[in-house]
Amino acid sequence: MKAVVYNEYAPDDNYAKILKVQDIDEPKPKSDEVIFTNKASALNYNDIWGMRGVPVAVPLPHVSGSDVAGDVIAVGDDVKNFKVGDKVVSHSNLACRVCQACTDGREFDCTKRQVWGFQTGPLWGAYSEQIHLPEVNVSKIPEGVSYDDAAAASMTLLTSWHMLVGRAKIIPGQTVLVMGGGSGVGSFAIQISKLYQCDVIATASPDKLEKCLELGADYAVDHRKEDWHKDVFKISKELAKKKGQAPGIDVSFDHIGQTHWNKQLTLLKYGATLVSCGATTGYDAHTDLRHIFFKGTNILGSTQGTKAELDQGLYWMGQGKIKAAIDSTYTFENAAEAHTKMLTGKGLFGKILMKPEGA
Repeated sequence: MKAVVYNEYAPDDNYAKILKVQDIDEPKPKSDEVIFTNKASALNYNDIWGMRGVPVAVPLPHVSGSDVAGDVIAVGDDVKNFKVGDKVVSHSNLACRVCQACTDGREFDCTKRQVWGFQTGPLWGAYSEQIHLPEVNVSKIPEGVSYDDAAAASMTLLTSWHMLVGRAKIIPGQTVLVMGGGSGVGSFAIQISKLYQCDVIATASPDKLEKCLELGADYAVDHRKEDWHKDVFKISKELAKKKGQAPGIDVSFDHIGQTHWNKQLTLLKYGATLVSCGATTGYDAHTDLRHIFFKGTNILGSTQGTKAELDQGLYWMGQGKIKAAIDSTYTFENAAEAHTKMLTGKGLFGKILMKPEGA
């Protein structure tokens, strides 16, 4: 079968040099595994980390990709919940399932966990024509959800759902600030917050503001402006008058990190929450601790989520309440172009998909 393979790292981000479509062996199911076709797979930033070889030296030769949807074509002897013909999508958090964290429902805290397609291998990831995964790492796609939407949602909807519902525990009526609303996680965060009937202020670059509003954000602010936080606070004051509450943000959804971190803290109400899943602009953020201890701020870290949370998000996609924002679709042969677009982010809104020829 065909797969997008690299046999060396590209610390200079020269993806065209290393990414090649090659033939690899078709998988045969282990007793607990499901095999399914690749109808659509989606890019994540960890694909770039893998190709750079930092911060994790991933196994070589490597097939990347953590998000993929398709049709089941074979199941192992011990598989109970899937059959040939089922429409399925990957859940990429490979946890041990037996440690204290896992049995406590915190598989995302498992010290043995790996992100499938990023840390696994050799030659075990989403960018191949056929996929094999343990049954516990496969979810059924609800009626009415396309392969494209499911693949785009696999990791990013899960991450956003876990951040807002699992960690921040948002409640109706709150004011939620979604940083980077044009990203995959940001686009889902807008919709999850509206599902919970929150007031949503999204930030993005100027060319993405209108699309954030189209997804459901009540307000959109240009976060490239030096005083972007003043615009956010002004909006929060307007909302506060309507609600009879103090101005400020109840929950800030962050994956930007260093450049916007401390200004987010200034916007939070007393007892409010900032939940973070990443730091695309850098990890060495300045923190004014007065905004932490004096205001009783909750700072929450978050990474991926449980399979149950993925299923919850997919359920609401099936109900038409959440949709995937898909920027563009590439074939395996254009993998280098797809990853370059993700790296630069120029004009990018939502997820980039990649498919085998004929999918």
